[in-house]
Amino acid sequence: MSKKDYDRFLYKIDQLNQLVRLINSSPEKYKLITSCKTHEDVVELAKLWGYEIGKRWGES
Repeated sequence: MSKKDYDRFLYKIDQLNQLVRLINSSPEKYKLITSCKTHEDVVELAKLWGYEIGKRWGES
């Protein structure tokens, strides 16, 4: 894993952790996220809330 990939990996973990905190503090957001049917649904919803979780650490 390159340094750049490692940094992306850490960024994604941070984004996911922030997203989990948001969801855990909001019953409304919890309902929305748990109603998603696909990974893409989750990624798009997270994006609407300001989080970037779609790219894998090895992707450009």
